[in-house]
Amino acid sequence: MSEHVAVALDPDVATGVAEELYGRGWTDGLPALPATEESVQRFLATTQRAEDEVAAHHPQLERHVTVRDVAVSAVMAGCLPEYFPVVLAAWDALSAERAALGGGWQSTSGPGPLIVVNGPIRHQLAINSEGGVLGPGFRANATIPRAIGLTVRNGFGIRPRELEQATIGTVGRWQLCIGENEEASPWEPLSEEAGVEPGVSAVAATLVRTFEVVDNRSFTSAQEVLGDFVDTIQRSGALIGRHSPTGILLNPAHAQLFADAGMSKQDVREWIVARAGRTEAELQAVGKGLSHLPGGPFAADHRHPTLADAKPATLPIIVAGSSNAAMSMVFRVLGLWSGRSFPVR
Repeated sequence: MSEHVAVALDPDVATGVAEELYGRGWTDGLPALPATEESVQRFLATTQRAEDEVAAHHPQLERHVTVRDVAVSAVMAGCLPEYFPVVLAAWDALSAERAALGGGWQSTSGPGPLIVVNGPIRHQLAINSEGGVLGPGFRANATIPRAIGLTVRNGFGIRPRELEQATIGTVGRWQLCIGENEEASPWEPLSEEAGVEPGVSAVAATLVRTFEVVDNRSFTSAQEVLGDFVDTIQRSGALIGRHSPTGILLNPAHAQLFADAGMSKQDVREWIVARAGRTEAELQAVGKGLSHLPGGPFAADHRHPTLADAKPATLPIIVAGSSNAAMSMVFRVLGLWSGRSFPVR
């Protein structure tokens, strides 16, 4: 190792910077990079948006963050400058979400933003959409959502056990960024369902509470796998109101199974929505009867649908991961997803 490199990587200096940032309360518990004027300017150079433009706001707290504020967080999070337009698009998407504009960031559920990237920028930035899509090892997937988390912490001032009141929290709260595996999907991508032109790089986002695996490799028909999804989606534990907003991260093998059976994405959605539900008696047995809601009281055999309707925003379906095993994921949305996707600009 040359003397120049040895000085640049002085472990005592690096440790000192990390400890200083942590001591000031600016980090999420992990080491962060220092945001210098030079580094922030490199990020700002990747966008035409003015540095004093409001990038996100929190109406309840009457606080907002600028494009420059988000750039500082992106530097600290370990993003590369070219990731910055995606970070800004993620904030555009989150700013359309009712939960993110309300008390979502402070909720006892401790939800995390799920960021979904579509279009060619997935390849340009090496955003993982295949095997291990929710796991570690991919810089863009890890640092883009971390930039959102540091913005919430330092820009809005929402910190654990202070303004944030998570009871347990969400696993991977600031680590949930994926690309949709468009190449392995038999259907149109999420962004096109939302009205974005084909081939345009875009970002969608929503707040999620948890993920649940649907591991079904021994199926003999598409209907068996669909029934497994219904069983998972209608689980009473996820229900906190009349309905349980849900989404699906669909493995390419499961997606192809449905497509081979002649089903579109909307067909899958309608099949599940029509069958997912619990009776009033079943809900009362676990302390979640709905007779106190408008329209009640309900007869014991009255069936409550788990999902309100079969709109794409009510049950988003995103193809992601690899085909090495037929395993998919159900995720629980906090509130209602807007169903919108925002171009990267």
